Amino acid sequence: MDSQQFRAAAHQMIDYVIDYLDNIRNRRVLPIVQPGYLRGLIPEEAPEQGETWQSIFQDIERVIMPGVTHWHSPSFHAYYPTGNSWPGILADILSDAIGCVGFSWVASPACTELEVVMMDWLGKLIGLPPVFLAGSGGKGGGVIQGTASEAMLVGLLAARSKTLKRLNAENPEDDEKMLASRLVAYSSDQSHSAAERAGLLAGVNVRVIPTDDEFHLRAVALKSAIDEDVANGKIPFFVIATLGTTPSCSFDNIEELGPVCNEKQLWLHVDAAYAGSAFICEEYRHYMKGIERADSFNFNPHKWLLVNFDCSAMWFKDSDDIVSAFNVDPLFLKHDHQNSAPDFRHWQIPLGRRFRSLKLWFVMRSYGAEGLRGYIRKQVKLAEEFHQMLSLNDRFEFPVPPAMGLVCFRLKGENSLSESLLKRINDNGQVYMIPAKLHDTYIIRFAVCSRYTELSDIQASCEEICRHANDVVPQ
Repeated sequence: MDSQQFRAAAHQMIDYVIDYLDNIRNRRVLPIVQPGYLRGLIPEEAPEQGETWQSIFQDIERVIMPGVTHWHSPSFHAYYPTGNSWPGILADILSDAIGCVGFSWVASPACTELEVVMMDWLGKLIGLPPVFLAGSGGKGGGVIQGTASEAMLVGLLAARSKTLKRLNAENPEDDEKMLASRLVAYSSDQSHSAAERAGLLAGVNVRVIPTDDEFHLRAVALKSAIDEDVANGKIPFFVIATLGTTPSCSFDNIEELGPVCNEKQLWLHVDAAYAGSAFICEEYRHYMKGIERADSFNFNPHKWLLVNFDCSAMWFKDSDDIVSAFNVDPLFLKHDHQNSAPDFRHWQIPLGRRFRSLKLWFVMRSYGAEGLRGYIRKQVKLAEEFHQMLSLNDRFEFPVPPAMGLVCFRLKGENSLSESLLKRINDNGQVYMIPAKLHDTYIIRFAVCSRYTELSDIQASCEEICRHANDVVPQ
């Protein structure tokens, strides 16, 4: 394919993408294929001779689309949103064309410098304290990770390194491997499963602490677990607090947990993967009270801020902690400006990195802060409308109040009724939702996900839910 052929193919692909998203309501949200469906649709080996663009293009609908779950459908209400916008798509096109691997400043100065500035823009937009911002003149700063799970692991590894160095400095005769085996981190029973996975990957124990009746991790429970572990010879070092949990979008109290962590020299990582985007709105920023006590903070613009995957924003109060933990500096990566600008390879697990800050730049400039706030508020309003609609049906109950763009509901009675309802809905494929458990209570999660969702879509989804409820619990 030469440049002129690419120009024609690009026009065709852009038209296809526009038509796909503009007409996404017409597609069944869940595919009906079975595992292994694709292998029989394509050859067993790569072709010896190149094929025409048209033959490749025609296979999109034949091979790919039958197996796509349409995350941007207005009927997709599972998990949490994944961001998508025209400016974000344009930014990824440019990033792919530039094709830099921005592991250091010199590898592509614009890639590093735009990221530094965009992370400050974003931090100011959500009200982060200046201590987390590179432009404040301190040691703080932000970096784009791939996912919140990755950010959690990065924070845990940085905390592990910092703790072991401190312990070695205090008692040089102690064996580092023995010290590492005694480390213990903490999460709640509402934290994302990524917390336990981070512990597995880092080789440390993660203790899961029960939450209270409102699904919050409380300081009393945390302190009790810490004191018990210290008495048993363990070394507490890391705490994960969540602002907007996956099951019900509950919020831990950072103002309450922070002093416990600070007093006992535990690294506090705050995971706000979904809800963090809402902090651009003043009315939701109260959830961040006490954030100045955290050591690291993370949320995903690629979830709810119209930025395409992947773009997970992470800030450190002291970037020396992460650089010290991850710094491997061979001669071939050295350059003359190492002390004047960050080399983001020291802030992440991979070496290479894409030009992801372009997406933030394009989206924030295109929508403006007010446009982004309007988008968040509209989706919260749609969730409230859904809650009001479903509340009119007395077969349903709501174990927790609606939070942000999430409504948790269930059929009154045994868990099996709600399990049966969700299976019927998802098997029909017109609406897609997922379950969760709040302690022992089975719930169905309805998240407003698509930027195309309107009130009429919410009404249609509510009617679909009630129609299947009639089959499970007839009136």
